[in-house]
Amino acid sequence: MNADISTHLPATPRGARQARHLAAIQLAAWGHPRHTEVNATAQQVVAELAANAVTHGRVPGRDFALRLTLTGEDTLRIEVSDARADRRLRYVTDPDAEGGRALILVTLLSQAWGVTERTVGKTVWAEIPLKEPESYAATITPHRASPDHHT
Repeated sequence: MNADISTHLPATPRGARQARHLAAIQLAAWGHPRHTEVNATAQQVVAELAANAVTHGRVPGRDFALRLTLTGEDTLRIEVSDARADRRLRYVTDPDAEGGRALILVTLLSQAWGVTERTVGKTVWAEIPLKEPESYAATITPHRASPDHHT
């Protein structure tokens, strides 16, 4: 099993959608089907980071990169690299702002995230756990009627 994939995508809204789609397919190939929480979380984190790269990290004529890495059996590392190092990441705190909540979502959905400077641009990374959370349904023991109980 290849535990690392990397691709370059156009720095456009379509490229950001492709990144999310590729993440969903790759997570399914790694044993986390689309209907699982891990896959959905990975898709959301990729979508937020890719949208930021396209919106704020875009340099005309330059792509952004998506890299997914399994680090051991319990963590997925998501990296999105863009060509702009001059734009600092920031949280938007204005409740009336139309956007700017991507990093808040990434913070809530990941166990760790950060920024790594590159020779050209930056890489924003996030790590999410690969263990599916226990669902409430899995913890409930269904009621079974006793053999002598008639309904």
